[in-house]
Amino acid sequence: MPILTLIQSRLTALLLNILFIGTAVLGAVLIATQKLLAWLDGYHPQLHQASLVFQGWFKCYPRTIVVSLTSALLVGGGGAFAVANLGPDIADQPVVNITVPVEIAQLESQAEQLDEFQFNLTRSDHTRPADTPETLLRRLGSVDVEAAAFLRKHPLARQALQQGGRSVSAEVSGQQLLLSLNVRWLKNESDTFFQRLRIDRSAHGFQATLETSPMNTSIRMTGGTVTRSLYDAADEARLPDPVIHQLTQIFSNQIDFHRTLRKGASFSVVYEVLEADGEPLRTGRVLSAEFHNDNQQYDAVWFQEPGKKGNYYDMDGKSLSRSYLASPLAFSRQTSGFSMRLHPIFKTQQVHRGVDYAAPTGTPAMTVGDGVVTFAGRQGGYGNVVEIRHGNGHSTLYAHLSRIQVRSGQTVQKGQVIGAVGSTGWSTGPHLHFEFLVNDVHVDPQRIIQQAQSGPIAPSSMARFVALVGQAQSQLQAAAQMREVSSQ
Repeated sequence: MPILTLIQSRLTALLLNILFIGTAVLGAVLIATQKLLAWLDGYHPQLHQASLVFQGWFKCYPRTIVVSLTSALLVGGGGAFAVANLGPDIADQPVVNITVPVEIAQLESQAEQLDEFQFNLTRSDHTRPADTPETLLRRLGSVDVEAAAFLRKHPLARQALQQGGRSVSAEVSGQQLLLSLNVRWLKNESDTFFQRLRIDRSAHGFQATLETSPMNTSIRMTGGTVTRSLYDAADEARLPDPVIHQLTQIFSNQIDFHRTLRKGASFSVVYEVLEADGEPLRTGRVLSAEFHNDNQQYDAVWFQEPGKKGNYYDMDGKSLSRSYLASPLAFSRQTSGFSMRLHPIFKTQQVHRGVDYAAPTGTPAMTVGDGVVTFAGRQGGYGNVVEIRHGNGHSTLYAHLSRIQVRSGQTVQKGQVIGAVGSTGWSTGPHLHFEFLVNDVHVDPQRIIQQAQSGPIAPSSMARFVALVGQAQSQLQAAAQMREVSSQ
C-alpha cells in the first residue's frame, strides 16, 4: 500500500507538472507567434504574402484551435483528477483530539470585584399634576417605599412636588433605591434665580434642603418653514411658544401674520435659554431673527444702548419696535373696526369706539404698552375690564375678559399678559374688545400704534451695533443651514 500510494502521488505530480508546463509553453508559443507575425509584417514585405495566408488560416479556424487546446487541457486535468482519486479516503483517516487547558489569572478575584461593583443611574423628568410619590419615583427608575413615605410627609417635598411641569432629576442605585432627588422651579417667570430642593439619602435617613441659585444662560438657534401655519412650523422646529410669540411681536409692524403669511415662508431665530443645573427652565429673549415671506426678507437684532431701554433694529440700524404692540392678541382675526356698525345685541346703528378681535376663550390678552393699571374689575356691559394708563394722555381698555390677571395700581410692561379672552358682559361670543383713548377721547387704535415709532440708534453707539450685527448674521446663517438640513 505505501508503494502504491507513492506511485499515485508521483504520477499526480508528474501530470500536473506536464499540464502546467504545457500551458506555459503554449502561451509562450502564441505570444512568440504574434510577435513574429508583427515582425514579418512590419520589417519583411517579401514575406507579407505568406503571413497573410497564415493569418487567414488563424482567423478562419479560431473555434477549431480553441477546441483543440481546451481538449488537451481537459484531458490532462482529468487524468490528474483520476489519479488523485485513487488515494485513500480522508474519512478513513484517524482523528486525534488535542486539549490545551487555558488559565485566567486571578479569575475568582475579578469575579468578586464585579460582584462588589456598584453603579448608579441618573434620570430626568418633569412633575405632573396627578403625580403621587410612587408614580414619580417609578418614572425616575426607583421603587423605594422609604423614599415615597418621606416625599409624602416632608412639608418642603410636598410643596415642591404639588405643581406640575417642574424639572426633577434623581440618582438611583442598582437596587432601585433613591440616593438623591433634585426639584427645580421658578417663583416668578421673570426671575433670574431658581429654587432647588435637594433630597439626599444618608445613614440617618433622608434630608431635604431648599437652595436658591442663579440660572445660566445658553444660546440656541433653529429655523423652520411654513407649510400649514406658523404654529405648525414652530412645533416642527421645536421652537418654544414664548419664542414664536416674540417673533410675531418683533415683525408685527412689517408682516401681517393674520392675512399675508404665505406658504413656504421661512424663518431663522437665535434666542436665549435659561438653565438650572444644565436643565432648561424657561426661554429668554430673542437675540436675532430673520423672516422670508412673499419674496421679502425681514431682519431683526436686539441692541441696548448704555442707559437706555433695549430695542429691536434691522441690520441697517432702523428701529423695528414701536411704543405699542400692533395687537393685544398674538393670533386672532379682527371682526369689527373703529366705525359705525349694527350693534349685534340691540340691532341699532351705533358708533363702535374700539376694535373687536375674535379668539377662543382663554386666549392670553396682553397690554399693548408699558403703563399702570387704573382699573381691574367688572364694568357693566363690558363685563370684566382692565384699563391701563400709558402716559402722554394715552390709555387703553380691554373688555369681555374671562379672567383678570392684574390688579389696580400694578405696573405692567408691553406684552405682559393681563387677562384672557372671554364673553362676559354684553357679548354674543368670545372676543376681546379693545379701545385706545388720547386725553379721554376715543381714537382708532391702529392709527396711534402706527405713529408710535421708536427713535434711531445714537451715532456714538453705531460702532458697537455694527459689530453686533456681524455676529448676528453669522449665527442666523448657521440657523438657516440647520433649517435646510432638517427639511431634507
